[in-house]
Amino acid sequence: MSVEAKAGEVAKSDLISVFIDGTEVQVPKGTLAIRAAEMIGIAIPRFCDHPLLDPVGACRQCMVEVPDMGNGRGMPKPQASCTLEVAPNMQIQTQLSSAKAEKAQKGMLELLLINHPLDCPICDKGGECPLQNQALSHGPAESRYHGVKRTFPKPVSISAQVLLDRERCVLCARCTRFSEQISGDPFIALVERGALQQVGFYEDHPYDSYFSGNVVQICPVGALTSADYRFQARPFDLVSTPVVCEICAAGCELRTDHRHYQVKRRLAGNAPDVNEEWNCDRGRFAFYSGRQADRLTSPLVRDGDALRPASWPEAIDAAVAGLKAAGAGVGVLVGGRLTLENAYGYSKFARAVLGTNHIDFRSRPHSVEEGQFLAHAVAGRAFGEGVTYAGLEEAKQVICVAFEPEEESPIVFLRLRKAVRKKKLKVVTVAPFESNGARKLGAHFVPTVPGTEAEVVSKLDADADTVILVGERAALSLGTFSALVELASHTGARLAWVPRRAGDRGAVEAGCLPHLLPGGRPVADAAARVDVQAAWGVPALPAEPGLDAGAMLHAAASGELGALVVAGVQPTDFADAAAARAGFEQAPFLVSLESRISEVTARAEVVLPVDLIEEQAGTFLNWEHRPGRVNRVNRQAGSPMTDLRVLAMLADALGTDLGIRRTKEARRELDELGTWDGERAAAPAEEWLQPDRASGLVLASWRLLIDGSAANDGAPALLATAKKPVARLGEATASELGLADGDLVTVGAGNGELTLPLVVEPTMVDGVVWVPGNIDGAGLGELAVTATQPVQVSGGVA
Repeated sequence: MSVEAKAGEVAKSDLISVFIDGTEVQVPKGTLAIRAAEMIGIAIPRFCDHPLLDPVGACRQCMVEVPDMGNGRGMPKPQASCTLEVAPNMQIQTQLSSAKAEKAQKGMLELLLINHPLDCPICDKGGECPLQNQALSHGPAESRYHGVKRTFPKPVSISAQVLLDRERCVLCARCTRFSEQISGDPFIALVERGALQQVGFYEDHPYDSYFSGNVVQICPVGALTSADYRFQARPFDLVSTPVVCEICAAGCELRTDHRHYQVKRRLAGNAPDVNEEWNCDRGRFAFYSGRQADRLTSPLVRDGDALRPASWPEAIDAAVAGLKAAGAGVGVLVGGRLTLENAYGYSKFARAVLGTNHIDFRSRPHSVEEGQFLAHAVAGRAFGEGVTYAGLEEAKQVICVAFEPEEESPIVFLRLRKAVRKKKLKVVTVAPFESNGARKLGAHFVPTVPGTEAEVVSKLDADADTVILVGERAALSLGTFSALVELASHTGARLAWVPRRAGDRGAVEAGCLPHLLPGGRPVADAAARVDVQAAWGVPALPAEPGLDAGAMLHAAASGELGALVVAGVQPTDFADAAAARAGFEQAPFLVSLESRISEVTARAEVVLPVDLIEEQAGTFLNWEHRPGRVNRVNRQAGSPMTDLRVLAMLADALGTDLGIRRTKEARRELDELGTWDGERAAAPAEEWLQPDRASGLVLASWRLLIDGSAANDGAPALLATAKKPVARLGEATASELGLADGDLVTVGAGNGELTLPLVVEPTMVDGVVWVPGNIDGAGLGELAVTATQPVQVSGGVA
């Protein structure tokens, strides 16, 4: 018998028969009665039940009659179907066939409506409210209650972006269960008893969770509302569009609702294989950036010391003149915001039009070793070949290296936490201190001085049931990628790279690296170049690998490159912000494709406006390499064009047909090109270096989820929930420096300094100082320090 047949036999043996309203249905053992009813299309009204939360039976709305428990005996009173596990041959009667169940459900609705305010016309939930809908479908036609309803002062802010109307609450406990079971932020709870019971929170600890928006979405009655969306629109006025989140590489499916060409809200979509029904607050609320006053809608060209508005033909002509003057000495910096199709457009534009391999998406700290790792272990992999979300749940152990899931990929964090709760997954974190996210995962903390990750990794225990998740910060620690590849190779562990930005994974696949062509084809491989030449219809492609992002900026500053084409890049994202600014400032010619005014556009000779992500269609590849569809949400008259169309215009003016102008054309060409089936690039084999700890402290850093990024602009409620930026030192190090908790300290290096309040962290490794990666547009790049260079810390009483 085959493995599949055996599995089917086992699964069949686990099925039991139950009868619901006289209809037999076979379900797995342990199935709840409410789920069994759903399988045959019977909808039982409910408020507290949610398929991703543990059953609690709080609202008592889903009552059913059980005349036979499967043993010939019935239950004397109606039962809550959301907590009732079915038994073999159990007889269940819902409101459709039982007058007793129908009476119980109507009675519960009548009880809930006694104190519920009649404010449906002004309630944000009106029109999509389960209480409203079920009162009409299952409740009494008229109320028998004519007394005074209970009222509370309203609204109560349980955080900067979640407001509570207590008299609307039906005590379903969805919000408190979510915060406890899913996100691990139990700052809200049901308090008091009887008629006074209500949702409460700790006065000194507002509900500042990265996932607080989910409690608003799952609240069935509008008791919890969003400060962001409150009184903005009615559900029936909104047009809904499914999209994939553009913030990080998690690949969350969202629902974007807009009215009058303006996005009003974003909700988590239903994607069981990815984000299930959750998303983070940044993905939910950070959609105002493109509405700021500095939005670019028309081209700009430099006239003396200033930029002035210009027509598209004038701007294209000016850009072409500068690019022609530079010849093949042009560098292309594309950032991590692009869809797969736009990234592919830049890759093709660089090679087929400009004749250069100087292209890189890594507008952040990066290394040669990282490029080798991406070519060897990441590029050219199809979805399903590597680790997936399901694989995280199936693993026995997950090791996180240079990767902080809650901050850098929140949905990965939620999936890990689910596996920890339900399957006893062991999480190991290699980090300088035990973060709040690591504590919520119950992670085994491996204290690590930044720069020594390779040494620590070489000593870890792993096996075939282990998944290793490595973040992009590993590029700061020489030898780490090499050690991880070696660990995975000799233990059979599965290795996955989890970048921070939504467009990074697609940029690798599109060939936005100086040594890789689309589909993971090595630039140095003649057969790989022939593949691409044939697909693009060009006689030749440059054979030498190009410069990476840092080298391009250095070459532009020194005059070795004659021009830069830049898209969605900020100097503060780089390892050395001052050097990046110098590169942009001193570049002989700079063309910027951007949606908002930035430090780069201020230094550009030509600025070409491009669409916001909500104004275009395309694809994002998440960290699994799973494609996610980006649908156009809305587009107003006078909006700019996609990056792809602007590149096609430039190519035409330069005398070369790019061959692709629309998203569908780019995707079709990329799919036809496929992935490289030849010999893969060699694995990295770098030796690690001991950081200098004799002349200062070692710097540790990562970016917080809600930080000073320009993408968060225009969302004050979201920014109000951001963690306060602090510097962290271990107890021994702080004592040695004469510093105490709360002191203002200055962390300085050769290029700059940051002044922050100090938090003394008991789990911090000695000799290490941690600072956040981006604070109001400034951060690690201002210090311009690597993991092997020392920093100085000084300070005094705040």
